[in-house]
Amino acid sequence: MSELVPGGNLPLPGGALTLRVPGPFDVSALITDESGKVGGDADFVFYNQPDAPGVRLRGDTLTVEPALLRAGAERVTLTVTAAEPGTPLGRLPAATLHVTDRLGRTVARFAPPRPQTETLLLLSEIYRRGTGWKLRAIGQGYADGLAGLARDFGVDVIEDRQPAGGFRATIPAQRTAASPARPSTASLPDPDGLLGLVNSARARAGRPPVAPDARLTSAAHAHAGAMAEAGRLATESRDGVSVHQRISDTGFAYVTVGEHLVSGPRTPAEFVDYCLRTEDARRTLLDPAFTHAGLAHARGPGDGDTYWTALWARPLTQAELSRTRAEVVDLTNGERTRAGLRPLAVDPQLTAAAQAYSTDMATRDFYSHTSPEGTQPWDRAAAAGSRRRTIGENIACGQRSAAEVVDGWMNSPGHRANILKADFTHIGIGFAGGGRAGTYWTQLFGA
Repeated sequence: MSELVPGGNLPLPGGALTLRVPGPFDVSALITDESGKVGGDADFVFYNQPDAPGVRLRGDTLTVEPALLRAGAERVTLTVTAAEPGTPLGRLPAATLHVTDRLGRTVARFAPPRPQTETLLLLSEIYRRGTGWKLRAIGQGYADGLAGLARDFGVDVIEDRQPAGGFRATIPAQRTAASPARPSTASLPDPDGLLGLVNSARARAGRPPVAPDARLTSAAHAHAGAMAEAGRLATESRDGVSVHQRISDTGFAYVTVGEHLVSGPRTPAEFVDYCLRTEDARRTLLDPAFTHAGLAHARGPGDGDTYWTALWARPLTQAELSRTRAEVVDLTNGERTRAGLRPLAVDPQLTAAAQAYSTDMATRDFYSHTSPEGTQPWDRAAAAGSRRRTIGENIACGQRSAAEVVDGWMNSPGHRANILKADFTHIGIGFAGGGRAGTYWTQLFGA
């Protein structure tokens, strides 16, 4: 494997290549000719237009097969922006590119310096050299964001969704709470009437409706099919992929998530009736915190049973993340106040280190105070710019709310000791959804 630095390049093997950038990012690609300009609307690959000849985008992963690129294509440029629009990349974990060949073997890794105020990172490019193809690491921040970069590459960016003609790629200028992360497909078909039954039940309970989301639906279909093929209910399929990892693989980032994995009901009405009659399942189906859903079922080829997967989530926005972190701080300080201790002040450097570590655990699927590279909490705090002399860390995974995670920490002697340590004066909180466990939490204390 090659560890690339900005400006570095290497020859690429033949066949399809996979380029993955895990984390809270949107991945995009521009296909250009010798002039450095796109040739048409199919040359801009992003979340609203995920496929082009030789290029396919699925969640955080771009697959490029140079031999299948359109005629005249000389270069594929990979970019990343924050999934939360307008967020400077300096506020997020560093974007790291992982490149693998068609057999899944690692070809290269590129971890450029993290931009500060820029909102887009020109990460790398695949380019033709003679009869072969090479990868070049770039790592250049771009202040004007995706729309500005697209214009520079020859894309006529508009905000309406029905172009009158000519080449126009539609890029939303802003994503709001009503249209989070990526535009949800509110008009998704509901052939079984399942979503209608769910929302009727929620309306009777005084709960707001949930909107269908194509990414959640895709993850639900994949997991229901995997359970049907295996002939058993499980949060992980035979290949070790969890239901939460399936959600992350679609690019849907969430602040809270729930799921129903059920077999037995033969119709949508029977499935909803089962959920309403079972206490825990009823609580999830009617939970007002959920705003989006993906619902699917599949019939097992062997036993003929129907396997259901219902996914419920609330998208992660910067506002939701800030609210969740503030709630953890408030609950933690409440415990300290009851113990007669001074509250902790929020520290930006500790917050950055904690957030980066929660995101790292989720995206790389590990759970430990020691990272895969061997770094410890104090190493990560120092790397984020903290000069606190004493550092402590609590981590947790799987909890669905701030209250649940703080309660769990307070019921664990070691974690409780950190929360109630009189010497600590500052705190930073990190949260990430995804990975095998579904949620990852980090408390970083300093004095």
